[in-house]
Amino acid sequence: MTLKKLLLTSFAFALLAGLSACHVGRFFIWNFADIHDNKKFAEASIPKGANTFTFAENTNKSVVKLPKKVSIKKREYTFDELLHKTKTVAFLVIRNDTLLHQKYLNGYTESTIVPSFSVAKSFTSMLVGIAIGEGKIESVHDPVTKYLPELKKAGFEKVTIEHLLNMRSGIKSNESYFNPFAGIAKLYYGRNLKKYIRKLKTEKDPGGAFNYQSVNTQVLALIVERATHKSLPEYMEENIWKYIGAKYDAGWSIDSRKHQEAKAFCCFNARPIDFAKMGRLYLNNGNWNGKQLVPADWVEQSLKVENTKKGVSYTYQWWHTKPNDFFADGLLGQYIYVLPEKNIIIVRMGKKEGIPVWTRLLRSIAEQN
Repeated sequence: MTLKKLLLTSFAFALLAGLSACHVGRFFIWNFADIHDNKKFAEASIPKGANTFTFAENTNKSVVKLPKKVSIKKREYTFDELLHKTKTVAFLVIRNDTLLHQKYLNGYTESTIVPSFSVAKSFTSMLVGIAIGEGKIESVHDPVTKYLPELKKAGFEKVTIEHLLNMRSGIKSNESYFNPFAGIAKLYYGRNLKKYIRKLKTEKDPGGAFNYQSVNTQVLALIVERATHKSLPEYMEENIWKYIGAKYDAGWSIDSRKHQEAKAFCCFNARPIDFAKMGRLYLNNGNWNGKQLVPADWVEQSLKVENTKKGVSYTYQWWHTKPNDFFADGLLGQYIYVLPEKNIIIVRMGKKEGIPVWTRLLRSIAEQN
């Protein structure tokens, strides 16, 4: 290798190293979030419990009613064609604890890990409820500064835990996924989340209009950790994961090995069959086979339809399309959808969203079965 090529190569490596050291650089190197992001970030392990819960097999060969045709932009597809077109990797339908339908596509199998993206927000809400049930957090009406006094100088005295839960905190943050300097890019690609949270400011009075911002969930996580003296992955393992009969270990992506802070607003990594068990937990009002894991009154409050906007509502980090359903929703079309009146759980995981409104389709499938 000539001296010139050696210098250019050295410069390229130095530039790459410099870029990878900051969140802006990682934004450009990795570009937008994708289904392999669990491999890009360090992770805190969440071991499964001793016992595995298994959904019953469909021995009666009950036929799942799936749409024969689905129209997208004036073009019709069979349901299987739709799954392939939207790059779905897993589609599960469970009714009365029976796995009626299970399909894995695009090289994925039951044992393939799928990152949850914002589905994790609903899990963080569960942990807030548990901390309140244990008396570690007194009330949703507590101000944020009761647990995070370092935010007193940033105008957080009036911001309550409930404001964070309902995305009405008034925090100044940009949720644009296309802007490398936005708040969400700092959260997603940053390597020191606590430092970023300490620099937050408010721009509006809390309690106003709904404004979906992932930073709300990250602040909730810090409150849980400060109140319980446990990391979020530890608290999840001790209070939920080891009890729900998970078939596999899970993981929660962290900002860095140095700081070990879980990305609470996203990045819970697990298998679709185990994501379904998280839906089952809330379908049964936070009770798992006789053991109350999440306080029932917390689940009830979480599933109330409030904060409605354009036919969809958001309460305590859960979504609803109508008063009697609820779902966790993540980037690329990751869904845990539950229709309690039919005892149905649907899990859809994919490499991209692919269609405008998955929830409308999932609800239709649930209502027909």
